[in-house]
Amino acid sequence: MNLINRFQRLLRIALGICLIATSSATLQAQILDPVSWSFSIHEAEEEGQLDLVFHAEVEPCWHIYSQFLDDPNGPLPTYFELEFPSGVEAIGSVEECVPIVEYDPNFMMDLKFFEEEVNWVQTIRLNEQADAVVKGYLSFMVCDESRCLPPEDIDFSFNLNDAPLPPLENRCPPSKHLCHGEEGGLQMEEQSGILEPVAWSTEVYKTSNEAEYELIFHATVDPCWHLYSQFIEGFDGPMATAFAVDWPAGLEAIGDAEECEPTVKFDRQFNMDVPYFEEEVYFVQRFRAEESADATLSGFITYMACDEERCVFPPDLDFEVSLADWGSASEAIDRPVICPSLQHLCTGVDSTAASEDDEEKEEGLLGVFLLGMLLGFAALLTPCVFPMIPMTVSFFTKQSKTRSEGVRNALIYGFFIIFIYTGLGLLLTAVFGVDILNVISTDPFFNVFLFLLLLVFGASFLGAFEIQLPASWANKTDEAADKGGLLGIFFMAATLAIVSFSCTGPLVGSALAGAATGSFAAPTAVMFGFSLALALPFMLFSAFPGWLNSLPQSGGWLNSVKVVLGLLEIGFAFKFLSNADLVLQLGLLQRELFIAIWVAVVLCIAFYLFGWILFPHDSKTERIGVFRFSMGMVFLTLAIYLVPGMWGAPVKLISGFPPPMFYSEWSQGSTGGSEGHSSGHVEARFTDYEEGLAAAIAENKPLALDFTGWACVNCRKMEEQVWPDAEVADMLMNDVVLVSLYVDERKALPASEQGEEMYGGKSFKIKTVGNKWSYLQASEFNTNSQPFYVLLDHDGQPLSEGVGYDPDPEVFVDFLERGIQQFQK
Repeated sequence: MNLINRFQRLLRIALGICLIATSSATLQAQILDPVSWSFSIHEAEEEGQLDLVFHAEVEPCWHIYSQFLDDPNGPLPTYFELEFPSGVEAIGSVEECVPIVEYDPNFMMDLKFFEEEVNWVQTIRLNEQADAVVKGYLSFMVCDESRCLPPEDIDFSFNLNDAPLPPLENRCPPSKHLCHGEEGGLQMEEQSGILEPVAWSTEVYKTSNEAEYELIFHATVDPCWHLYSQFIEGFDGPMATAFAVDWPAGLEAIGDAEECEPTVKFDRQFNMDVPYFEEEVYFVQRFRAEESADATLSGFITYMACDEERCVFPPDLDFEVSLADWGSASEAIDRPVICPSLQHLCTGVDSTAASEDDEEKEEGLLGVFLLGMLLGFAALLTPCVFPMIPMTVSFFTKQSKTRSEGVRNALIYGFFIIFIYTGLGLLLTAVFGVDILNVISTDPFFNVFLFLLLLVFGASFLGAFEIQLPASWANKTDEAADKGGLLGIFFMAATLAIVSFSCTGPLVGSALAGAATGSFAAPTAVMFGFSLALALPFMLFSAFPGWLNSLPQSGGWLNSVKVVLGLLEIGFAFKFLSNADLVLQLGLLQRELFIAIWVAVVLCIAFYLFGWILFPHDSKTERIGVFRFSMGMVFLTLAIYLVPGMWGAPVKLISGFPPPMFYSEWSQGSTGGSEGHSSGHVEARFTDYEEGLAAAIAENKPLALDFTGWACVNCRKMEEQVWPDAEVADMLMNDVVLVSLYVDERKALPASEQGEEMYGGKSFKIKTVGNKWSYLQASEFNTNSQPFYVLLDHDGQPLSEGVGYDPDPEVFVDFLERGIQQFQK
């Protein structure tokens, strides 16, 4: 029996190791020990019996699992193996309290687990005066939101000669949910209360420079909550932290608010790398103050915070610092440590272990480098560059006295190509600042500029016109190239860059726009990759001139490559326009129109490759080759695949490229009460409370409020995973009037509706539509986290307990049924 148990133990350990190998996070470079065990003997309720107690204390945000897990593909259950001597009888098996049951996105299943503190109890009976020891081992496994630790065996022993402790009073200690910042159970009905995971303070400090000060914003963040950086790439992620300061006369800002290096990790909720801060963070705004300045410095802070399950979108937080505070401002020596070391209370990781972040940055730079190489190889196949390869190689091999000299000169030529293009990336960043590429990715007006720029580049590739640098530049560099030597080779490389600009310029612009990471490394990496791909053929063919015979002859196919690249440029241009439209919420380029444009672009490429469309520089094609026909079929297949996306199909092959599903004409037209709607997709009929209530009264239905946010990922998950359920969709469309209230909507309210309200000791500045709905949720339902759903009667009173995020459709059906039944009564 022991041999079998040992074999099972090895199997469990092997399973745990496999789970760790597939975990989404990398183990840090130090020993983690989030569970501490203690063992004790207590008197049992019945005489002659004893309770052997296994007590585990678990660090916040870690989970230790139940003995009884339903699915063997999940984590390792906790397991106890006891050896009972003669005279000792086990009464039943090891007992445990009622575990928490929640859906775990890591294992994609409902799991039973315990957190913070848990007792397991084995009751025994002493049949005779036992002078023995009960010993054995236990196996367990722990995970947090991003990783798991290897299964561990703990040996234990209970000396039955020891005097037992009094009966265990608190056998099932309540969880404080330190990870989630709330007290009580985990049932959705109990997740009420105003959440304030971030506390702010502002102070002014003198600097060592005369008349210069620092306005410091200090944020204290609850464990397991994240406050986001000011610099968020893209528009599908969380809301960036922002500071708006009103600078009165006599005060002058020095640059923008600065922040420490954030933690950057892949966030499963937003499906992207997200820069965030936890526990404690400082933002510093330097400014200059004249002695005569007599004013009050004020403004507001915009931010959002999220934990593993939900997000909060607090109203803008006002701050104010008076001139009197500056006169007594603390000296620089009293200034706090702006970038403190963190304890990582949620994950148990010390901030000094940055290997995972370094690996993520390296992977990001590798992707940018490969993007540059891909576009560099594309540039080689354009009519401006490809014919230059045999000409340049022939020049070096024929003009050099020896073959080795020709190879050396060609290598130097390639090096100068890399030097020129990589230097361009560094120069761009040095002139415009390290945040220029972040501006490219986040500023809507810059995105519109890039849209127009890529349209122009695409049109030039199609033959509408040529984009060329001044001819005098090429003439001067060509004259300098005739001088020979290293300087002459350099100017030959510069001449290539200038002459080929009409082909390489649009691709260089695309490469820089794709490297939107806001650091010196990104533009350098993308331009290095671009120039390396461009220079390699010149260097390799010079070293092995015999390879030139294998190159295809220049001809019409080069123009075909240029046309295909031009059409792709036009298609990608609309991605930048879509970015701007999403931020400004203009509704000009919603999902259907965006996909339709791409269907048209891809069909144009297919028809062009089939020879059905000709552009100005094309000659009529009598027949096409197998490769060209195959590429045409690939693009035609892609067009057919994209067509259903105009009617709501997910088209996962390009997931993340078009606007999100909720930003579409189709979804907005699929209202809850529409007849004959069979797709199961549900969208709110209204986004205004008063309008929705009026409709509910007119139709004699309960009002279903959906408190949501544009940047709320769990809201999107509920809409995509729970609402399409047949039973849920039927009830939402036919039995209630659904209203979605976006608490992060930035549209300003009319002046007559703006103001300030107090609730629960918290001030709510109501300036925007989102502020209005945020205050409504807090004041009426005593919660401010999203998503949150509640059913109301026609007097605005709740019909049942509200619920939050739970991906189980049955829970949502039960919530709707209870509210509808109460309304019908």
